Amino acid sequence: MVVDTYIEQARTRARSEQEAITEMRDAYEAFINRVQKLQSEQTPSSMAGLTTAGGVTHLSADASNTDGCRPVRKAFAETIRPHSVADLDENESLLETICEEFTDTIAVALAPTTEASFTPDLKRMVLTEAQSRRAEATALRKALEREEAHLDEADGAVDDIITWIVDANETPLTDLGFDALQQRHETLASHRDYCKEVGRDRQEFFQKTTNNGVDAGVRHKSLMPYLYQDFPVDHPVLATVTTLDETCQECQRTVRDHLVRRG
Repeated sequence: MVVDTYIEQARTRARSEQEAITEMRDAYEAFINRVQKLQSEQTPSSMAGLTTAGGVTHLSADASNTDGCRPVRKAFAETIRPHSVADLDENESLLETICEEFTDTIAVALAPTTEASFTPDLKRMVLTEAQSRRAEATALRKALEREEAHLDEADGAVDDIITWIVDANETPLTDLGFDALQQRHETLASHRDYCKEVGRDRQEFFQKTTNNGVDAGVRHKSLMPYLYQDFPVDHPVLATVTTLDETCQECQRTVRDHLVRRG
């Protein structure tokens, strides 16, 4: 008897995504360290620099013509960008990636065509955004760790039931007496109850949140479409325990038929 289970595949996916998120978090850390070491421009010609009105970033007339933001773009290109575009099929410009990872305002401010100076305010804005993204990556990493642990528990429960079914099927029902048949029927009922318990536990897990201090949090329910978007099922654990419950139900019917005939 074959029971479709997607849990091991889900565990592999959770582990691989943890590795990717860890690399992204480390990239943010490297970027932050590099930007912190950069000297902001505080000359009179560069202080006016950047203003924002109505969501649109502008330069003042006193902005310097030097590209003081080049080291920031270089740091981003060498740390964060490779991980951000790793899964993209099409080319994305550096500024488009900065916009995706940070904000439109920061992307415009760092653009070479903007010619904005790397003022203390701009440095602070870039660092604040990068630190926020790093906190989110840390929270996501912790949520993925909890997801893997939850998958491990579910996998253990499912494996025990499948192993029992496989072993039990080696003995034909015609070789079993009435008491043995009754015991098998009760065991299958217990397995079905356990499948439902695993399903309820999984639903409760969806409603929880993994927090990274007060900086960021990840609702476990929001992980599902992101983590299993390429899977044949939306919810690997629920799909598996539902199939296993149906399998146990079919086995119960067969056993019950034998009990009725014996009775």
